[in-house]
Amino acid sequence: MNELEKVGGEIVKFMRGKYALDEAAGKYYDIACLKFRQGKKTILSINFLEDRYDFQIIFGKAEREKFEAQRDSFPQWIQDIYDSSRTLYDGKWMMFSVANTETFEAIKPLIYIKKKPNRKPLSKVNLLYGRCGHRCDLCVHYTGITEEFREMLIPHLNAVYGGPVWDMRCTGCDTPNCHCCCDGNELCEPLKCLHTKQFDACYDCINYPCEKATVGYRGLEPKNISADDVTWAILPYVPLQYGN
Repeated sequence: MNELEKVGGEIVKFMRGKYALDEAAGKYYDIACLKFRQGKKTILSINFLEDRYDFQIIFGKAEREKFEAQRDSFPQWIQDIYDSSRTLYDGKWMMFSVANTETFEAIKPLIYIKKKPNRKPLSKVNLLYGRCGHRCDLCVHYTGITEEFREMLIPHLNAVYGGPVWDMRCTGCDTPNCHCCCDGNELCEPLKCLHTKQFDACYDCINYPCEKATVGYRGLEPKNISADDVTWAILPYVPLQYGN
């Protein structure tokens, strides 16, 4: 994993773990971009370039006042970009180039100024984790959910993963009717690895996440998905819901 892929993963973890926002693909001139939005309001727009991501953040009057109240806590380079950015009728338009995790960490407080986190943790009612870290009780394949709930999940899964067949059923890891243990099925790659390394769960491993781990949809790309798609098709397959 190169540095840009690493920072892309950190952006996804932060934006989806902290915020319930729609993701809208678009163009900034001829550059592909992804807008994190609440209704018609864009919280953050990210432009995709070969060697970096460009973050576009617009501060209105109230947000500028919040920044000014704490500007000394920001690195000088952020203060310089803030001061040199144009202020138009709808706010101050700022652009930040992000090519590493250190830069992204410095910019996070600007996003907090733009919007307070609004992502609520997933319900822990009937909580059941698989050994890969997935929430079995929120999984379309789990036999313990109702058919009504399963039908609600499928459109969100189709929006994120492209519409494969969702008819496989499983009673959970290490149960008699675990998908990996019935009908001649082999163990999935994460469980094979766990047996070899003798861990109880994938995220106990120092190498997690790795290429064998099934961590859901964790890429950053310009694609249209809703906040509800993230809630029901991504977060159940992310161990510990990105730490929230």
